[in-house]
Amino acid sequence: MHASLGMSTSSRSSLPYPLLLTTLALVLLCSQLTIAKEQYHEFVVKEATVTRLCGAQRIMTVNGEFPGPTVEVAEGDALIVRVVNRGSYNVTVHWHGVRQMRTGWADGPEFVTQCPIRPGNSYAYRFTVAGQEGTLWWHAHSSWLRATVHGALLIRPRAGVPYPFNGGEPPAREIPIIIGEWWNMNPIDVVRTATRTGAAPNISDALTVNGQPGDLYKCSSNGTTTFAVKSGETNLLRFINAALNTELFVSLAGHTMTVVGADASYTKPYATSVLMIAPGQTTDVLVTFDQAPGRYYLAARAYASAQGVPFDNTTTTAIFDYGTAATTSPAMPTLPAYNDTATATSFTTSLRGLRKAELPTRVDESLFFTVGVGLFNCSSGQTCGGPNNTRFAASINNVSFVLPSTTSILQAHYSGGGVASAPGVFTADFPANPPVQFDYTAQNVSRALWQPVPGTKVYRLKYGAAVQLVLQGTNVFAAENHPIHLHGYDFYILAEGFGNFDATTDTAKFNLDDPPMRNTVGVPVNGWAVIRFVADNPGVWLMHCHLDVHITWGLAMAFLVEDGVGELESLDAPPSDLPLC
Repeated sequence: MHASLGMSTSSRSSLPYPLLLTTLALVLLCSQLTIAKEQYHEFVVKEATVTRLCGAQRIMTVNGEFPGPTVEVAEGDALIVRVVNRGSYNVTVHWHGVRQMRTGWADGPEFVTQCPIRPGNSYAYRFTVAGQEGTLWWHAHSSWLRATVHGALLIRPRAGVPYPFNGGEPPAREIPIIIGEWWNMNPIDVVRTATRTGAAPNISDALTVNGQPGDLYKCSSNGTTTFAVKSGETNLLRFINAALNTELFVSLAGHTMTVVGADASYTKPYATSVLMIAPGQTTDVLVTFDQAPGRYYLAARAYASAQGVPFDNTTTTAIFDYGTAATTSPAMPTLPAYNDTATATSFTTSLRGLRKAELPTRVDESLFFTVGVGLFNCSSGQTCGGPNNTRFAASINNVSFVLPSTTSILQAHYSGGGVASAPGVFTADFPANPPVQFDYTAQNVSRALWQPVPGTKVYRLKYGAAVQLVLQGTNVFAAENHPIHLHGYDFYILAEGFGNFDATTDTAKFNLDDPPMRNTVGVPVNGWAVIRFVADNPGVWLMHCHLDVHITWGLAMAFLVEDGVGELESLDAPPSDLPLC
């Protein structure tokens, strides 16, 4: 018996056997407790001056850094991040992709789970990163502050747990690569002007890699982001698309990228020369630097799926340098055409989950949501900047989401003892299906369908419900690929396709074996995607397009997930420092 515990006869313990087992259990528990740590960070939101594209500009930052600080944790670690607002705008911080099990108060979208942190005030986000490994990120979730207020969140396996790739060996280096957008003016002014006039906002002036545009832009060569690499090493590149309104093709000259993770979920290895990453999404790739020593460009530019819609058509670059003398120009990769939907689709549909999916065998809630852009009529006596004197709008199931202003939805729900609705804040009558069925992807959609209805509506889910959701893109005004992000959950992407979803024929296309698990899904231009998840996290969870121009126009809704039975299936009480409106 002792031998089965790895002990020789000569090293037998004098402890009684039950006490020995108890002692071993306590030792194991203590070792686990030492692995999981609690980290404390302070994020001070404040202005800083940076120089980009030949000019100095004041921007909002965290701790004066752009991008903001990288937070590195092991799976199971607890985080306390105190956000101090020393800026001039209200702010919140969203921990993009973190499940926030029972800690919805730390999720961050303003007026959904909390009131904003006003200038001069602070709030501590408290949560545990459990059951997730890979790359996530954090960003402001108030107006367009996330243009410069964002950073990486790296989640490694806990001590003693190997990576499920690269033979279990950790990569030689892990490199966070945040691709963003830059405006030569205050992004808050950009969105405020568009909101006031009803017009589309100005497009960005540059794309950036880790805050730098790269040497294809004026006055930018000296600041080009450069990564030093060693010949023969395998590195893990952790890509984050932090751009506000641009989906991106990404390629590294001369090197194959092997995708091993997306949105902090592992994938089967997939070798590719090009990535397509939508705003909000992350992608982890292994790269072996096995080419002739030299300098190689990493380049990114837009995937623009909407016809006739202006976009930032510039290209950002960074340099991977083997340590050679910089006597020749770096090699440049070949990027797909801006409108290459075939390449974008090939990439997203090639991703597979690493292991067999733990899909529910039943579907309790079968939902069908249309997503798209529309138009509001201009108020009488006003002049609006949208087409034919209209205002741009966007909606899900023809409901254009309006944020409350007096309190958050979660606070109203909790303080009301789990109320189904709170007058003046929200109602729980979000439709399970579109109010009108039509040819969603027709070339010409009736103008009678162009105008959505504004409202603050949530869809109520019972705890533990298995949810299947069809996300159907529309061509009501302009068809586009919509990256839809669900807070508080990961979900399986069962299938995607073009045209109108047909349950009779398209259900047969579902991948029920190894679908990828993500928190942000691209609904194809004039197409559909089907996701499935279990509503096991009580609270109020925003779902929205991660093109910020679209959420500004109302392309959002929220799920209200009821408490289950007992404390472990119920939302935690709000923290004492939760901001008030």
